[in-house]
Amino acid sequence: MSDLSHPGPERIRAAAQDHPKLRARDLADKIGISEAQLVAAQVGRGATRIVAHPDRLIPAAERLGEVMALTRVDACVHEKVGVYGNYHPGEHAAMTLTDEIDLRLFPAHWVHAFAVESETGHGLRRSLQVFDAAGDAVHKIHLRDTSDHTAWAQAVADLALDDQSDRQDVAPRIATEPARSRPEKAEQLRDAWMKLTDTHQFLRLCSRLKMNRLGAYRIAGAPFVRQLAPTEADTMLQKVRDAEIEVMIFVGNRGCIQIHSGPVRDLVPMGPWQNVMDPRFNLHLRRDKVAELWAVEKPTQRGPAVSVEAFDAEGGLIFQVFGVGKEGRDSRPEWGRIVDSLDSVMEVAE
Repeated sequence: MSDLSHPGPERIRAAAQDHPKLRARDLADKIGISEAQLVAAQVGRGATRIVAHPDRLIPAAERLGEVMALTRVDACVHEKVGVYGNYHPGEHAAMTLTDEIDLRLFPAHWVHAFAVESETGHGLRRSLQVFDAAGDAVHKIHLRDTSDHTAWAQAVADLALDDQSDRQDVAPRIATEPARSRPEKAEQLRDAWMKLTDTHQFLRLCSRLKMNRLGAYRIAGAPFVRQLAPTEADTMLQKVRDAEIEVMIFVGNRGCIQIHSGPVRDLVPMGPWQNVMDPRFNLHLRRDKVAELWAVEKPTQRGPAVSVEAFDAEGGLIFQVFGVGKEGRDSRPEWGRIVDSLDSVMEVAE
């Protein structure tokens, strides 16, 4: 995508003034541009181009104190309040690991970034926003009233680029890969699945067999997977809340995976959205976007890792939920009972 085929910065700014209440992502969609192009149009007017690479950006975020980390896919938004720290760089994958801010970062997709200041009805809002080559949001860091705002100016100055253009060229968006199965290799898949000792081995297994995650689930069968009714995503959250257990909720795009480890307490449904509205963790799930839901069990050295995983109509992963392991184990009986109680597709059809 090039700016030559899209509105220039002046028209983008005019559209933003005409629709002040639209969220940035929704406004970008309405105009027919990427979110990065929308933000770039404000460079010099509250937005500053900054270094996107996490090796520079995350240490700067650590100086801002308590913030809100946001990672999203089309159907789900994951928000955590905490302090960035314990950053582990890596050429292909990096990590931020604290009790509250738990991220897996993939630097190749951290392409454009901006420091953004904007006046709202609730006062001045500050954020660091990272986008991929197509201009889609990878990760955002929002300052709060409790953040160290005195560190903001220096962080932006340290990260600022020489190029402060308000025009943004973006690459074509990479389409979501649909389910890719090899039914003739189903037995080979099941044999190798039984020998897994760590959940991280699973995607390497899929790659070796020229499948992807959803494609493997569709042919694996019992006892490895069970397809659930999509409406059970909502039921699962309600049962986790009612049981007062801790879970790990993963939401991720190509550039960032964000993880919540803890309970789910306050569910607030609004239209198609189910919302977790806890003090330091929010999740916003479009229930109507869940096209497939799977209960999955993978063997590990610490016991079975049981998950519930949701996919959209294009085959994109929306979320994964695991039980939080205790005492060196990868599973908790309460979580297993919740997963076992969820209705399968066949049960609903009957």
